[in-house]
Amino acid sequence: MTETNPEVLLFASTTQSFLEKEAPLSRVRELHDAGTPFDADWWRRAAELGWTSLLVPEALGGGSVSGNGVNDLALVAELAGKTVAPGPLHPVSTVLAGLVDAPENHEAAIESLISGEAVASWAVYEPASSWSPMTPALTATPTDAGFRLDGVKDRVEAGAESDLLLVTATCDGAVRQFLVPTDAPGVSIEPQRSVDLVKRYARVQFDGVTLDASAVVGSAEQTAALITRQSLIAQMLQCAEVVGILDEVLRFTVQWGFDRHSFGRPIGSYQALKHKYADLKIYFEGCRAATNAAVAAVASRSPDAEMAVSVAKSYVGEHAPGMLQDCIQLHGGIGVTWEHDLHLYLRRTLLDRSMFGTPEDHNLRVYALTAHQETA
Repeated sequence: MTETNPEVLLFASTTQSFLEKEAPLSRVRELHDAGTPFDADWWRRAAELGWTSLLVPEALGGGSVSGNGVNDLALVAELAGKTVAPGPLHPVSTVLAGLVDAPENHEAAIESLISGEAVASWAVYEPASSWSPMTPALTATPTDAGFRLDGVKDRVEAGAESDLLLVTATCDGAVRQFLVPTDAPGVSIEPQRSVDLVKRYARVQFDGVTLDASAVVGSAEQTAALITRQSLIAQMLQCAEVVGILDEVLRFTVQWGFDRHSFGRPIGSYQALKHKYADLKIYFEGCRAATNAAVAAVASRSPDAEMAVSVAKSYVGEHAPGMLQDCIQLHGGIGVTWEHDLHLYLRRTLLDRSMFGTPEDHNLRVYALTAHQETA
């Protein structure tokens, strides 16, 4: 994303330097070998750079560089994509997106997330279910003191590393959200494997978990809007991350075409490969344009934000994996080896494609939104 604001340029430069020094691809491999998703101290230092404060208004202890926190956060996600960085940027940002719109009783949690002392994740998926955030099977039963949660969530990013979970549940026929400490009695967490080398997920069982009334996030009337906002932030961040991945992979793939020679000529000089590079560039610009439109719509809270994000999620998810596969082919035999970094990028891209709605899910969403607009 192109920025001209000097403060944003400095923020981007600082973020990029931090990622290149503290989260290079070699570090991703080291974390994978150690079975560790991310280093907690590293995340606290990332928080000190301002990554966690961007969606939080100043009144709650946050603030952004440009005054447009969504745009600044998308910039961080894009830069993180260039090194397929570890860390809970996506889940923490998604939870904060909900909490800052309904902060009552949760100011301390917001503060701990901004400082990086705590990690939180959105527990929205359930076993054997596709993306359907407004139809949770997990139940919240009112009690004299508050609520009791019963059910299971899975595909909870950084679930085993989180201190807090923002849990969707059905309560008296309505969808509600609750902020639940992971050390609460009745909460059990089981790690799940992921195609990504460092992003980890978890299955979380809620067995008679009792909560105070203050654990609820927002009113019943607010909840649908909160879940929509959280979904848009999560999906936008995925698209921005994949744009960063594509930008970096295309850069070194084109460079490989200049460096690798065949019959005395750079392989990139052959017409068939030139056409392939041109196709990749066209699709990349489409991904970037769709993502920029989604970021702008989410930042302005436009009525068309859901449409813009679903268009971006569909387009990026549809084209990015194939683009990565083409880059692997353009590298020849070395591209399919464990030693080459291409598969790290492909793994993250495939993961982002599948979470928070597949391209097929978002195609249907675009159709539904279009039909609604036509009948309105």
